[in-house]
Amino acid sequence: MKIAVLIPCYNEELTVGKVIQDFKRELPDADFYVYDNNSTDQTASIALQNGAMVKHEYQQGKGNVVRSMFHDIDADIYVMVDGDDTYPAEEVHKLLEPVVKGQADMCIGDRLSNGTYQKENKRRFHEFGNNLVKKGINLLFHSKLKDIMTGYRVFNKKFVKNMPVMSSHFEIETEMSLYALDKRFVIQEIPITYRDRPEGSVSKLNTIKDGIKVMKTIIKMLKHYHPLRFYTTLAVIFFCLSLAVGIPVIMEFIQTRYITKVPSAILATGLMLISVLMEQCGIILETVVKVNRENYELNLLRYEQIEKNRREEIQ
Repeated sequence: MKIAVLIPCYNEELTVGKVIQDFKRELPDADFYVYDNNSTDQTASIALQNGAMVKHEYQQGKGNVVRSMFHDIDADIYVMVDGDDTYPAEEVHKLLEPVVKGQADMCIGDRLSNGTYQKENKRRFHEFGNNLVKKGINLLFHSKLKDIMTGYRVFNKKFVKNMPVMSSHFEIETEMSLYALDKRFVIQEIPITYRDRPEGSVSKLNTIKDGIKVMKTIIKMLKHYHPLRFYTTLAVIFFCLSLAVGIPVIMEFIQTRYITKVPSAILATGLMLISVLMEQCGIILETVVKVNRENYELNLLRYEQIEKNRREEIQ
């Protein structure tokens, strides 16, 4: 099988050479691609010196890099790893095995289960953010994923060539996990050893700013993948607000047969109408999502048939 190792990089001159060499030692027959995302240091030249093919993505953001990688590179198996030397190359075979055997479409390097991330990570609130996102997604999709935001993943071609990458920045890992869950791709998680960045290497992740982006992605995915839940939640909120405003008006009418709180009555009526409209939107959009899922499954079948015919022609 043709294996491609994808390494997104932004100012990783201290570590990218070691990452390439470590993975070359483990996967000597793989193709190595470093995608440089407007680095201002020697990342690109060091990657070239170490035998990687260097491509440039000029739209800033890891999501934009992953989009280009998935569009450009043709392989049977894809290994994606950050260029910061935090993920062990020697454990790549554990991630490859389920995908190569056809037991998984995406294999995730789980940093959290064995405690190494908690021990090595020195950035405040990162673990809190990871756990918050993990619990939210598991609740939404009734799943049991342990590490949503890891950057160490292995994919098969079917996953890569059928995933529309919509995120632009660090929320891309969350989007991949959400997409795999919604489209019922098979996910396996393999515990890995995590190590913090070496001295002098700086994380590009902004805890607050990128955390907000991740939360926005989750809300957006909830709206896109489960619109009935999303709009029903809004409908319930507006319904409760309508009752809170309208109950005093109703009580006044029962007692006096008059309504003096006309503005409250109008507001309560408006809130109730909004609640009804929200629920109707949810029902309509849930039907649209169901149709889109059916079309996606049909397109996936067509893709698999095309790939099967292509392999037969090659043989």
